[in-house]
Amino acid sequence: MSGHSKWNNIKRKKEAADSVKGKIFTKIGREITVCVKEGGADPAVNAKLRDLIAKAKSNNVPNDNIDRVIKKAAGEGDKNSYESMVYEGYGPSGVAVIVECLTDNKNRTAGDIRHYFDKFGGNLGTTGCVSFMFSQKGMIVIESEETDEDKIMEDCFEAGADDFNIEDGMIEVATTPAALSEVHHALADKGYRIVSAEVEQIPASYTKLENEDDIRKMSLLLDMLEDNDDVQNVYHNWDMPESDEEE
Repeated sequence: MSGHSKWNNIKRKKEAADSVKGKIFTKIGREITVCVKEGGADPAVNAKLRDLIAKAKSNNVPNDNIDRVIKKAAGEGDKNSYESMVYEGYGPSGVAVIVECLTDNKNRTAGDIRHYFDKFGGNLGTTGCVSFMFSQKGMIVIESEETDEDKIMEDCFEAGADDFNIEDGMIEVATTPAALSEVHHALADKGYRIVSAEVEQIPASYTKLENEDDIRKMSLLLDMLEDNDDVQNVYHNWDMPESDEEE
């Protein structure tokens, strides 16, 4: 489906998330806060909230923590106000990068993001400078012991998926953005363990980095972005080398 390059990116994203577990709920908590304020605190009515609760649980966030954030966001006393910001730019050798943020201080976040790009051989661009190279897709990653590809295919398409890919004990499922929630929960109901289910920016093509210094700087840029509490998601079109996949 999406090929080896996309799988490397997903593995790196998962490994990066695993390495900063302490920050995971800070990021998910912000998403939940915004989601509750926009669509209400009832997951039966607010499908996006239901997805975020599932995302939090898949990252081993305790139920008490989830409930606390939902109740706080639903209360009139909650003064947290996060604004969605999207930054676009280029990493070393023209790698396209999209950074999605939720921030309570736009000046701080913009300054941080610009600093990271400048420090590691890239440059922050204007809105639209790289987003035309990407398209939105619902992407579901599943950890599964199921080895019967015919059964996986039947389950995925029955759930409403557009396509799927199997590699290294993981299943990557693609949907339209609108169908993501429905497919996610249909597969969960079939017993699949969902690692992540999000609308992602998928690049139309990938950029290879041959220079070792460029590879080092691109890795550091991604690390710095992913480590920032204001940053929710980072998308790029770097065709990552095998060494990154195997780390």
